[in-house]
Amino acid sequence: MQLSDFLDKKAIKPHLEAKTKDQVLEELVSLLENTGQVTDREEFLRVIKEREELGSTGIGYNIAIPHARSKAVKSLVGAFGISREGIDFDALDKEPVYLFFMLGAPQNTSREYLKALAIISRFLRRKRVRQELMKSETVEDIEKIIRKEGI
Repeated sequence: MQLSDFLDKKAIKPHLEAKTKDQVLEELVSLLENTGQVTDREEFLRVIKEREELGSTGIGYNIAIPHARSKAVKSLVGAFGISREGIDFDALDKEPVYLFFMLGAPQNTSREYLKALAIISRFLRRKRVRQELMKSETVEDIEKIIRKEGI
């Protein structure tokens, strides 16, 4: 499995408009909805917010990976966005988050879901990758970084 298997270019946004945690979750869910893999936007947003209440998915290093399994998702799907100003996301290191990767999966998916989370985490943990992503201006720039990393 590779990142490109579940990250559709329709769900990549190099300049997020959101200014708050709730706004970024809504914007990322909208990106997922663009792929046609989310059947009920409000239901998936509710599940994502419930997941965040259990503990922030802001993992540090200016990264957040909000994720959830839901009956409102047809198949494994991801969205990626960059906040140029940074957002207070209650991250573990208390730093603002700039890089957001949202993952949605059907309720009955476990193995694929966990594998996808590992791929995303491995990709975003690389300092050089984070720096390159922050310099990217277009969807094509982001796709090129993903291809270059071979993930």
